[in-house]
Amino acid sequence: MADRGLLIVISGPSGAGKGTICSNIRGEMPNLVYSVSMTTREPRVGEKEGINYFFRTKEEFESLLSEDAFLEYAKVYDNYYGTPKQHVMNLLDEGKSVLLEIDIQGAMQVKERFSDAVFIYIVPPSLTELSERLHNRGTDAKEVIDKRLSLACSELALAHRYDYIVVNDDLEDASLKVASILRAEACKISRNKEQIQYIYKQYQESKDRKSVV
Repeated sequence: MADRGLLIVISGPSGAGKGTICSNIRGEMPNLVYSVSMTTREPRVGEKEGINYFFRTKEEFESLLSEDAFLEYAKVYDNYYGTPKQHVMNLLDEGKSVLLEIDIQGAMQVKERFSDAVFIYIVPPSLTELSERLHNRGTDAKEVIDKRLSLACSELALAHRYDYIVVNDDLEDASLKVASILRAEACKISRNKEQIQYIYKQYQESKDRKSVV
């Protein structure tokens, strides 16, 4: 009787806080799981097959590409990364909601293949605030930060293709907004057809029993 889970795609510029927001909503929504990506890069120390990534050879990955086995994929520094379609579909069929935290290019690939997904774009309150966050991280050189800021500006031109935009000017409030969006989406009639049919069937059976009596 369970209806399918939600496929949730969350994107945003580096420094927008999307990773922390994803962690926060997972804490509130136990039925929400991260999708496990597939990659051709070598496993790092401590990484486990099927938990951190599905590790495959380049030949295996390209064979899967020819079979249209990915919701989205990209090649980064000579290594492939992708979201296996069947893995996600299996989780959704089990009634679990699947969270994809991916860049805007990957999100647009998913949109072409799975338009029923929920697309949420996380933005900082301003470019100045984003710049401050990236500098305060202390992990990137100035040239890298400048590239990230430039990329953030160009990506905003595609933000209108998402279903929702959440401004992260307060982390707790932004997390609550995302959680509220997901709860509302889960209540849509179009996502609960089996539940409605089940209740209607029960009503009809009860009505028929009363008419017999």
